[in-house]
Amino acid sequence: MTAESAAGQMRRWATVLLGALDGEQRAQAALPFADDAARRWLEYRPLSRPGACLALASPTARKAAHRLLSTALSDHGYAQAAVIMALEEVLDRQECWQRGRHSGDYWVSVFGDPSGDGTWSWRFEGHHLSVTMTVRDEEISPAPVFLGANPAAVWYAGRPVSRPLGPEEDLGRDLLESLDPEQRATATVSDRAPYDIRSATRPRAQDSLRPLGIAAGTLDRGQRELLAELMALYLGRLSPDLAAAELARAGELHFAWEGPAGPGLRHYYRIQGDDLLIEYDNTTDDGNHAHTVLRRPRSDFGADLLAAHRSLEHSGAER
Repeated sequence: MTAESAAGQMRRWATVLLGALDGEQRAQAALPFADDAARRWLEYRPLSRPGACLALASPTARKAAHRLLSTALSDHGYAQAAVIMALEEVLDRQECWQRGRHSGDYWVSVFGDPSGDGTWSWRFEGHHLSVTMTVRDEEISPAPVFLGANPAAVWYAGRPVSRPLGPEEDLGRDLLESLDPEQRATATVSDRAPYDIRSATRPRAQDSLRPLGIAAGTLDRGQRELLAELMALYLGRLSPDLAAAELARAGELHFAWEGPAGPGLRHYYRIQGDDLLIEYDNTTDDGNHAHTVLRRPRSDFGADLLAAHRSLEHSGAER
């Protein structure tokens, strides 16, 4: 029996999800692929967003939404996403129940027809979690993928009880600390961290975010291995096939750090390659509020699949 492809799994669970939603929720979740304003949406703050809310969905629909999310993510990526959603209850307690945060405040949208022949996409999103996948035939364009955490860490007696983005912080700092003074001066492009990730919630990452910092080609073997491990951590959030494809297209990498190096202080780093942008920040609440994102500046929201399709149509290859 042939294993079902990732694209096939996405089609199956998106179809099950839409069928499990009631009439009003289905109308909220099923949106036209041509609606660029809704489809090119990235919002990791606790604001209103397009789609159907999981808190109002049936158990069958909620399970289908989670299974759809899991088709895009690895085991550890899905675990990070699940912990991030659960942290809404922890944050609500820390805020003395003032804002009504809850772990059901996540929304799902399907753009286009997952059972048809055209390009379609889906998004699973809420506070500190946004995953968008665009699909055409068996091809998948897997970006943007945003994971954040507030609180970034909960401690007991100096030991972490919850720290879903801990590896991202630790490996980034390990790489910085592996650099000699001259290399670190090249990698550190500012002594102050920015307010947030620089690509923010824009539907397109800015062209002005040019590669800064230190080039991978100037690192020694051990440092390159650390950079590769850090890259694998982010790309490894994706399902194995998707991660392998993204790694193959990464190209020459640059690593840039902003802010002080010590733990518990506000800091930021990014990795850039050919059509690849990885950002990490821990820049608010005394370094206990983390944001991370994987973007493809030229190809976010399936722009690569759409460009390839238009090229084929223009050449007459699909007559």
